[in-house]
Amino acid sequence: MKDEGKKDLVVAVDIGTTKVCAVAGYKNAYGKLEVVGFGKVKSEGVLRGVVSNIEKTVNAISLAVKKAEEMAGEKFTQVHVGIAGQHIKSLQHRGILTRESNQTEIGKKDIEKLIMDMHKLVLPPGDKIIHVIPQEFTVDNEQGIVDPVGMSGVRLEANFHIITGQISASSNISRCVDRAALQVANITLEPIASAVAVLSEEEKEAGVALVDIGGGTTDITIFQDGIIRHTAVIPFGGHVITGDIKEGCSVMGAQAEKLKLKFGAALIDEVYENRIITIPGLKGHQPKEISERNLARIIQARVEEIFDYVLWEVRRSGFERKLIGGIVITGGGALLKHVDKLAAFHTGMSTRIGVPIEHLAHGYSEELGSPIYATSVGLLMKGILDVECGKVRRPKVQNEDTTETNEDFTVEKTLAGGPWYEQIFKKTKEWFEAEPDSDF
Repeated sequence: MKDEGKKDLVVAVDIGTTKVCAVAGYKNAYGKLEVVGFGKVKSEGVLRGVVSNIEKTVNAISLAVKKAEEMAGEKFTQVHVGIAGQHIKSLQHRGILTRESNQTEIGKKDIEKLIMDMHKLVLPPGDKIIHVIPQEFTVDNEQGIVDPVGMSGVRLEANFHIITGQISASSNISRCVDRAALQVANITLEPIASAVAVLSEEEKEAGVALVDIGGGTTDITIFQDGIIRHTAVIPFGGHVITGDIKEGCSVMGAQAEKLKLKFGAALIDEVYENRIITIPGLKGHQPKEISERNLARIIQARVEEIFDYVLWEVRRSGFERKLIGGIVITGGGALLKHVDKLAAFHTGMSTRIGVPIEHLAHGYSEELGSPIYATSVGLLMKGILDVECGKVRRPKVQNEDTTETNEDFTVEKTLAGGPWYEQIFKKTKEWFEAEPDSDF
């Protein structure tokens, strides 16, 4: 029997600099994510989180989605995608709504009106609003209200965290998805999606900085009192570390990437033995020998620079001394050995590695427990929430049963050979016109 949850199957696609991940799943009866299919392929058409080659990105999306489809045994029609890149900016704005009467309760329509007013803000040419996130409300000078619905008051004010990005960047993402024969259900800022996947409600309440170190960018999201306070995108990540190894060790780019993944460490003090790594030389050349401590020295210098930027953004947000939850590191960069120790030493804040397993149902694939899937799992959770809230139409699964059930009636779809009643008449006619069985 088909699982009822699969009728609400949601598909998320993380279009990153190093990889494109597609994850398909639904929420089970216990509120956990049942992942029925996923696929990961190398990304070659994205530079620092922004699409730079349409054709290569389309091919990567198609291949990743195809892998997820084969595993799920379903054909997908729409996907939830993420957006990142240096063009992402955030700003704070205050909205005010004067209501006609203080006798009526404040409703969701009042909040929606405030949010719609934020969409009327004048932005620099070429920019668009991606998210409008309410922070705190004020009702008739009563401050610090998280949810004003049901209260009475005439003057409703709110602080909003507004995230903007380039129109061309989001248009290119939509164009790539369209050319992959899919529809874009919605576009979500990737650091927000990663936060949904790896942060607990307690951490968000206490105050925490999520640092998602990807291949092309490092995304920062700061929470305090359960509210997003600050978002930022640093325009470099793991690719810059690979570039440093390539230059510092005089090796090929592919060799530098392998050195980083297999022997790389972010903290030189943790490399006790000065082992020598031998790399095959180019045709006719001698093999090259590299010290593991020298490799760690190169990596540590660049990772420290990344966390200098992180500290600068934390200070700029004004929440430097309010982050009880410290720092949570996720993304591909979190796989670098001892990166959490270096972050703790360099920033003076408690640090842990964030993995997207808290919301996954029992029996999930071990591969999905890696930090590299944090964004795609977060996009999946955000997509499911948007479907439940009615912001996005429920996805259509192409190999559904041939009936659609309504509360009042059942509609039969047209089957091969014509509608059901024509087939019944045809069978009856054939029965009456057939020759009698000779054995009867």
